[in-house]
This record gives sequence, C-alpha cells and structure tokens, in this order.
Amino acid sequence: MKKLKRKEGMVENTSIGSHIVNVILGLILAVVAFCCVVPMWHVLMSSLSDGKALFAHSGLVLWPVGDFNLEAYKIVLKDNSVVRSYLVTIFYVVGSSLVGLVLNVLAGYVLSRQSKLRGPLMMLVLVSIMFNGGLIPTYMVVRGLGLTGTPLAIILSGCTNAMFMVMVMNGFLQVPIETVEAAQIDGAGHFQMMFQVMLPQARGLVLVTMINTALMAWNAWFEASIYVPRTKEWWPLQLVIRDFISRNQDFLNYANPDYNRYLVQYAVIVLATIPILLLMPFFIKKLEENMVIGAVKG
Repeated sequence: MKKLKRKEGMVENTSIGSHIVNVILGLILAVVAFCCVVPMWHVLMSSLSDGKALFAHSGLVLWPVGDFNLEAYKIVLKDNSVVRSYLVTIFYVVGSSLVGLVLNVLAGYVLSRQSKLRGPLMMLVLVSIMFNGGLIPTYMVVRGLGLTGTPLAIILSGCTNAMFMVMVMNGFLQVPIETVEAAQIDGAGHFQMMFQVMLPQARGLVLVTMINTALMAWNAWFEASIYVPRTKEWWPLQLVIRDFISRNQDFLNYANPDYNRYLVQYAVIVLATIPILLLMPFFIKKLEENMVIGAVKG
C-alpha cells in the first residue's frame, strides 16, 4: 500500500515502487561512477608500475605491475617544457576566464534589455549556436588581425561562446524588475546597473560560465596547434603532453630501450588531471545549483 510520510513540511513518498526506483537509480549511478573512476585509477596505477612489466601486461591495472616506480614522473618533471607549459596554461585559464567574464556580462546585459535591437541581436546569437563559420574562416580572421603566434589568439578564440551569453542573459532576466527600476530612479547608469546591481544577483550563472571557460582553456590543445604551432614557449600543457608522448613512442628503437619512457604517457595524464580533481570539489556545488537556472526564464 502506498504510504505518505510527512517530514519538515514536505510529503515523502514511501511506497514500494518509489523504493524500487530509488534502488535502480542508485545502481545506475554506481555503475556510472565506476565507469568514470576505473579509467583514472588504471592510468594512475600504470604510471606507478615497472615499465617493462607493464609493457608485457595486458588488461586492466588495479595496482602497480611489478615494482613500485616513480621514474616516469622524474623524466617528465626534468623536462622544463612541462613546468613552463603549466604556467602558460594557468595564464590561458585566467586570461580566458577574465576576458570571457567581461564579454559575457556585456553581451548578457545588452540582450536582457528591452530595446528595438534585442530581437535582431538575439537572432544573431542563436544563429551562431546552430551554425559555425568553420576552422578556415576563423583562422583567416585571427591571421588577419595579426594574432597568430601570440597568446591572444588562444585567449580571444576560446574565452566565450553564444551559449554562455544566453546563460548570463537569463541570469540578468531573473533580477526582479523592481530592483532594476529602483536603481534607474536613483540615477544608476548602464555600467553601474550592470556590475553593481544585476551582476551580484546573477553571479551563480556567471560563475558557471567562468568555470566552464576555465575547464575548456585547461583542456584545449587544438587551437594552440593551429595558432601557435612554432611558438613552443606559448604551448599549453595539453599540447606539450601530446608532443611529449609522440617523442617517447619510439623508445623500442634503441639498443637498450628505457621502458620507463613507456610510462611517460600515463604520468603526464596524471599530472594534467590532478589540478582539476583538486579544484572541482570546490565548484561542483555551484555547478549543480546554477547549471540549469538559465532555462527558467528567457
């Protein structure tokens, strides 16, 4: 029989069917979590294994194969390009997040205001979501601006997108109209209205766009391979990792192969993933709270 349990002003369904659904959902989430954790654990344990033993091993690695070994990390950290690429990537992340913040706030504010141009501007934004100009036209624009070979090519090409602008616009639309009108009566200008009145009340969605921009900048390598292919001092971490792995693929061609170089591909992946794993718990709550708020109003 279906039972309802009242708890702190809420009605909680305690029927058998609801318990079965909860168990099924729990099992599905457990399977998803397992599928996400196992590959990361495999890479971590492989990076700590003996190179020769791991090379001969096949299948999933749940603990270090052979003797515990840190030589792969020593090889990676001895290369100055890896440490430099960390700093370059942090620069890209900070630069893209800050530039994206300004652009998203400006675009979101303009799109949220009732004006004659709001319709055409919104149409342009929506069209850019559905259609992409393509790689070659984008490269021609960046080259025409004289940005190729410079870090600005990476920052400006990936600091924002139309979806982020729409999210910030929806965040601004959720600000009570009474608050906006009161600020206008007090003589607030557009910039004061934007940054002092509306932005603090829409900071949840703005933070979501900044976090996603930072994640995309951290994982980006393709743009760097196109815009700064010969300027290695501006290579981000992911592109250096790709180059590092490709340079260590031929370790078997030597008379006395160093099997530790086989572990390099695992070690660099671990080093590139650790910062995200350490920082994400601090932002996951905000992402959960605000990721879908943009669909409430528009």
